[in-house]
Amino acid sequence: MKNILITGGAGFIGSHVVRLFVNKYPEYNVVNLDKLTYAGNLENLKDIESKSNYKFVKGDIVDGDFIQQLFKDYSFDGVIHLAAESHVDRSITNPMEFIYTNIVGTVNLLNAAKSHWEGSFSEKKFYHISTDEVYGSLGDTGIFTEETSYDPHSPYSASKASSDHLVRSYHDTFGLPVVISNCSNNYGAFQFPEKLIPLFINNIKNKKPLPVYGKGVNIRDWLFVEDHAAAIDIIFHRGGKGETYNIGGNNEWKNIDLIKKMCDIMDRKLGRNPGTSEKLITYVKDRAGHDLRYAIDSSKLQKELGWMPSLEFEVGLEKTIDWYLENEEWMNNVTSGDYQKYYEEQYEKRENL
Repeated sequence: MKNILITGGAGFIGSHVVRLFVNKYPEYNVVNLDKLTYAGNLENLKDIESKSNYKFVKGDIVDGDFIQQLFKDYSFDGVIHLAAESHVDRSITNPMEFIYTNIVGTVNLLNAAKSHWEGSFSEKKFYHISTDEVYGSLGDTGIFTEETSYDPHSPYSASKASSDHLVRSYHDTFGLPVVISNCSNNYGAFQFPEKLIPLFINNIKNKKPLPVYGKGVNIRDWLFVEDHAAAIDIIFHRGGKGETYNIGGNNEWKNIDLIKKMCDIMDRKLGRNPGTSEKLITYVKDRAGHDLRYAIDSSKLQKELGWMPSLEFEVGLEKTIDWYLENEEWMNNVTSGDYQKYYEEQYEKRENL
């Protein structure tokens, strides 16, 4: 029986990883640690919350004493570290929140793993999930590989770059068994609607303006979240200690082309005349330090561990749009803040009984 800690497991990517591990590995005890900030939503995991091999713990990775006690209580064999502040715009408004969570929180987890795993490193693994944004911005050509030099341009990407360096330093200095992955933009079900795809799905549906930064020419590589969760599963179990793996969907799209594609799909699904939703596009002042292009080379992961993305982007996009249209209550709860009541109703009331 393995005891696995997944941090940030109530978030978008984290909830998909938790669900995969709980269902696929009934012999594992999976502990989901989440602070339940605005982006952490336990409604994402209602389908597995009663499973015997799953436990939710509310807590903050910035609290070092709490993290040490958690490792003592559960004797973790592995850590999958997803907890992070991740929205670039928020990092520009409040950089310190990103410094504490993404840097200090990661070091607290590293320190706990180091102290509790001393003498048994060969049987453990600390898996740190990062982002392609640490590499900076590409021009019209080129692609990010695991050897690409770091060149972060926002407080968010700089904080993630710092955490990556710290994770590697604990491997090189202390021998901590670590692995890192850097992924491209994720999309899919349960994503908080501050990110482009769920935000624009919601705005199109409600005939609200579609704010496009600059001229919309920034390019992103899109990765279906379930494919990312599958990659995390493979890397956690088979990835080499001290190694880094890039995870990308091989789907480069200009923002404006993606938005127009979404408008076309939504008009068809909502029974609107073609071109109706495109009229909602509104160009706004560009984001400060806005990276032009991201593109990931996943060949190392594909060749060494056999992972491949499962969906063409257009198929995944249609599937994602269908999910949000079919889960109107989830979207309404998230946008109104009502989802935050779920923890109180399902957990705090139980604890008080």
